[in-house]
Amino acid sequence: MNSTHFITSETVTFEILNDIIVANKKLQLSKEVIDKINNCRFYLDEKIKRDKSPIYGINTGFGSLCNVKINNNNLQLLQENLVMSHACGTGSEVPKEVVKLMLFLKIQSLSYGHSGVQLITVKRLIDFYNNDILPIVYTQGSLGASGDLAPLAHLSLPLIGKGEVTYKNKRISGEDLLNKMNWEKIDLKSKEGLALLNGTQFMSAYGVHLILKSLKLSYYADLIGTLSLEAFDGRNSPFNELIHKIRPHNGQIKTAQRINEFLQDSELIKQYKEHVQDPYSFRCMPQVHGASKDAIEYCKNVFLTEINSVTDNPNIFIEEDEIISGGNFHGQPLALAFDFLGIAMAELGSISERRTFQLVSGLRGLPPFLVKNPGLNSGFMIPQYTAASIVSQNKQLATPSSVDSIVSSNGQEDHVSMGANGATKTYQIVNNIETILAIELLNASQALHFRFPLKSSSFLESFLNIYRNEVPFIENDIVLNLEIKKTIAFLQNLSIEFSEL
Repeated sequence: MNSTHFITSETVTFEILNDIIVANKKLQLSKEVIDKINNCRFYLDEKIKRDKSPIYGINTGFGSLCNVKINNNNLQLLQENLVMSHACGTGSEVPKEVVKLMLFLKIQSLSYGHSGVQLITVKRLIDFYNNDILPIVYTQGSLGASGDLAPLAHLSLPLIGKGEVTYKNKRISGEDLLNKMNWEKIDLKSKEGLALLNGTQFMSAYGVHLILKSLKLSYYADLIGTLSLEAFDGRNSPFNELIHKIRPHNGQIKTAQRINEFLQDSELIKQYKEHVQDPYSFRCMPQVHGASKDAIEYCKNVFLTEINSVTDNPNIFIEEDEIISGGNFHGQPLALAFDFLGIAMAELGSISERRTFQLVSGLRGLPPFLVKNPGLNSGFMIPQYTAASIVSQNKQLATPSSVDSIVSSNGQEDHVSMGANGATKTYQIVNNIETILAIELLNASQALHFRFPLKSSSFLESFLNIYRNEVPFIENDIVLNLEIKKTIAFLQNLSIEFSEL
């Protein structure tokens, strides 16, 4: 297995990203990229020497200070001041896995040769990535419009010996890091601070993380939903392909096919059913899960475009001899995608909780609350409460961020995306879905015990056997919080081939 990923101008796909993350690959710049970075920096240096006119962010102030010309002797100080002054993040710390993605995506964006950074700057970011040197970044501070200014400032501080990082499970200062690694601080040249801070890598990193997790949770929703269907003695007729051919939404077709595959050779699904129909939470899994799949696919394509883009400002075009100030840092496409993803994932939780409710309701031969001695035992009464409370929280979190805006920078930046807020709240929604599905799995596994001696399919029984090694059948009341935690850990640690997702 190749343990190195080469940064090139080729499209970075989610399959590639997943492979880099799972295999913990190191990064290395290709010769093509090294040449692009060097050529762009050389062009910019020569441009500044021969052209004394103001160029935004290179020899001017920033934001509403764009008309203030800066002397060439102060260009390095200008960039360092920019990084320090913009490091105003607050709130909780960004998860380490997201920070590492931020590093990767910033490296990728700078590699296209339109940003004017020094090669040494990009190489230092690669050193951070390869050595798991992860800057401390905070969740609050970005409006998602002039790029993710505050978060990316914190990501960049250690380059100049400022800020903090985690390294070998210890939190150390940027200055201590330089001493420990025997590095010199990066002397930022003209535009470099702006290239580092402008960009959507905070939003994009959350987007990548959430898409990869959402794909996995979408698979789990189908799998656990099918277990619940079996436990509830449900019918398989709603998954007949004839139904879905006449309403051929891609996600709907995929969900029905997957459920049918899960049910192959099941004894439970083949037994005689007295009931003619199942509740919507079972019967409409293809339509509901499928709609969320299609939403995830749309959002995946938005983030795919973004992570293969240049999102700083201004942009440098060597062949055209142009330095153009525009708005590629504006996060509107991502803000809309986060809101859509949050709503789509919240729906997977909503329908999951309804299946859990059906399982504990004492219907179709199942005991109330899924215990042998209800009354003395409360059984699985309260996990459904927990799921219900989380579902309601998700409804509140799913209120769109992208419809909001607020004026900043003295009116220069008068429309913002709020995509960063969309990213952090969608992160909470997606993590909540993991808990809701874990509660459904806990209930479905318990309920299937009461269907013995009939068995589900070979695949589902195999999955259940692995799960029951972690969380066995519960005879009498115990502390169920622990069982929920074990179930969440089980789902997190389960490996699924990316092609299956």
